[in-house]
Amino acid sequence: MMAKEKTVYVCNNCGQESPRWVGKCPSCGEWNTYVEQVVRKESGPQRVATGMDPVKSKPIALDAIETKDDPRIDMHDEELNRVLGGGLVPGSLVLIGGEPGIGKSTLVLQTVMKMSEKRVLYVSGEESANQLKLRANRLVGGGSGCLILCETSLEEIYTHIKNTKPEIVIIDSIQTISTEIIDSSPGSLSQVRECAVSILKFAKETHTAVILIGHINKEGTIAGPKVLEHIVDTVLQFEGDQHYMYRILRSIKNRFGSTSELGIYEMRQSGLREVNNPSELLLSEGHEEMSGVAIASAVDGIRPFLIETQALVSSAVYGYPQHLATGFDLRRMNMLLAVLEKRVGFKLAQKDVFLNIAGGLRVNDPAIDLSVVSAILSSNMDAAIERQVCMAGEVGLSGEIRPVNRIEQRIGEAEKLGFKHFVLPHNNMQNISSDRYKIELVPVKKVEEAFRFLFG
Repeated sequence: MMAKEKTVYVCNNCGQESPRWVGKCPSCGEWNTYVEQVVRKESGPQRVATGMDPVKSKPIALDAIETKDDPRIDMHDEELNRVLGGGLVPGSLVLIGGEPGIGKSTLVLQTVMKMSEKRVLYVSGEESANQLKLRANRLVGGGSGCLILCETSLEEIYTHIKNTKPEIVIIDSIQTISTEIIDSSPGSLSQVRECAVSILKFAKETHTAVILIGHINKEGTIAGPKVLEHIVDTVLQFEGDQHYMYRILRSIKNRFGSTSELGIYEMRQSGLREVNNPSELLLSEGHEEMSGVAIASAVDGIRPFLIETQALVSSAVYGYPQHLATGFDLRRMNMLLAVLEKRVGFKLAQKDVFLNIAGGLRVNDPAIDLSVVSAILSSNMDAAIERQVCMAGEVGLSGEIRPVNRIEQRIGEAEKLGFKHFVLPHNNMQNISSDRYKIELVPVKKVEEAFRFLFG
């Protein structure tokens, strides 16, 4: 008589187990995250054999630990090096996530093709060797020293790693890899967790850098258990709109560097091109006489760049006014419209207001508030803002211009691109020496002062 299979419910978010289904996870507080899994007893505690000699460890006093700075691996990509914190750390486990078709595999493949001095093993569980060759032929530059392996079994992957002894291992993707000791399909919670733990053990034991490519779910988070992001050393998010050519690489977690850095790429037919100066690409030319356009100095992480804020204000055609925003929080735009009406006296209640951040970017920096209200007023009055004016400032509910962070970097970016005037909050002038800059600094305390300078 066959023994009855034992089932357990596992939280999709944190990995917490429960003997029965529950609606709300008692560990992480998420709702409807428990899924059923079949548990089979093994003859003893099993772990995936990495094929490497185990390293014996013993307790050691903190003062007796000798630290050494391992040289980072140059990825031959300035943007990727910056986001990683200066390069890839040997023995680290890096996870790159992103939507399907956004360019994760293209980014990793074109990067390792440039690293001809390193022995790289590219493990593909999704594409055949023929498909990878066709993609490599389309990409510009790079050598042919990268080793390609099309395999989904973790045990077979370890066998090939032991034979080739690579310095960098790429696994595309972690959701397609499975191990024999877990009797479930690839991509399940237990498979992803067990494979990730085994790969981390291998990376630390052999001092080999491993890059994992991961899928994301409909909520925008990396698919699989949340413990996957806790296991790895670095989590990078590759994002962007497929209808636009720009891609942004963000650092969500980094044990070896800052999480404030980001890299910007431009998607082309020949692959991803690094954008060293995104401000020049995000500003369109030839709008000197156009109303509804204002230039803002924004900061994402610690990197400043100039963006173009576009607004269109027109009379409501269908009686009920529409407010739409692309790349900007709609609720914040409605708040700024209320400030303009209450504090400044502009009647916009019966007007359609459309706002767009050029380039397909989504900006959450409150310092672009001033450019948003300036663009809206410019369109409403049909009066163009001078092309050589850049601005930064947060707008408060009483109409005051509040100070913003990293103001010197914002001013420096505008000066570098040839702007002549920079409108900034008055309180930011306390720690700034205006003699350092060739650009004219225009401090303002209220929205009315900024409008007086912009429109006379």
